[in-house]
Amino acid sequence: MQPKHGGRLNEAAQRWGIPRDQWLDLSTGINPVGWPVPGIPAQIWQRLPEEDDGLSDIIRDVTGVPAIADCEPVAGSQAAIMALPRLRQRCRVGIPIIGYREHEYSWRQAGHEIVSITPTQTSYDDERWLDQLDVLVWINPNNPTGELIPPTTLLRWHQRLQQRGGWLIVDEAFMDATPELSLCAQAGLPGLVILRSLGKFYGLAGVRAGAVLTEPSIAQSLRQLLGPWSLSGPSRYVMAQALLDTEWQEQTRIRLQRDTQRLANILQAAGLRLLSGTVLFQTVRIHAPTALAEYLAAQGILVRTFEQPGMLRFGLAADQQQWQRLEMALMTYTGVKT
Repeated sequence: MQPKHGGRLNEAAQRWGIPRDQWLDLSTGINPVGWPVPGIPAQIWQRLPEEDDGLSDIIRDVTGVPAIADCEPVAGSQAAIMALPRLRQRCRVGIPIIGYREHEYSWRQAGHEIVSITPTQTSYDDERWLDQLDVLVWINPNNPTGELIPPTTLLRWHQRLQQRGGWLIVDEAFMDATPELSLCAQAGLPGLVILRSLGKFYGLAGVRAGAVLTEPSIAQSLRQLLGPWSLSGPSRYVMAQALLDTEWQEQTRIRLQRDTQRLANILQAAGLRLLSGTVLFQTVRIHAPTALAEYLAAQGILVRTFEQPGMLRFGLAADQQQWQRLEMALMTYTGVKT
């Protein structure tokens, strides 16, 4: 079954009878105060995208990718998630049992055997579980748990996989706020594939822009599979401008740290048990997640529910009025069971 995602506002508006513009959408984990998009020059709309427009070099500079690596801009990391399984013959693919479900769906649809990786396996020093895999997909930090695996551990996993020609694919869609924990400086190693996205930290999910950082042979195969103009001209322009705005990035990292702490405080004050999170969301453990999610939805507040295991993910509010709205809704809910 096709995985479901947050942000389905039209569906929520219809179900609850609340106009779309009256909702507080905390279901996506997208920065609600995104990078301010300027006017796009008319010629960008009128011409086909050009691969030598400098975007790849900008991505390299911003992420610190070494010269040996290749960089392929794509229509969001989702485009790469769907394409990468088609670059390998049928194999055994390890995917965390809790994580962004599009990875498992895409590899399974391509005919690969899925091996679910549990938190227990990754918490021990014994890493022989890697030997049963040809590919390991890891979301770092994880969505929705927020778990973050240190780069040294990921590189050790990669080395073990590479001994048998395996791949390590690291989805860094939520990594922009903590660039010091990224594997981008190691891009170009054989069998290492890093996915980046403009959607989360920059708050530009609608642009559908991202990048794959990897060794040249994998990048070339991906490029041939995706074909020409895989990323639109306006998306390339906006991505380049956003990546160059380092002052906005620095200010946003500070604000997000402050806002995620505020969110954690509100959730804990309401009696909810924090599991973990990132600077863009906080996830709580709860016995009956649907009950609280529906209570909030009845008040026009949309959150992301994960029934197995019982979790709710809360994104950030955009302003003081939204923060107060969430806080009041949670404080008036008396049926929370943690």
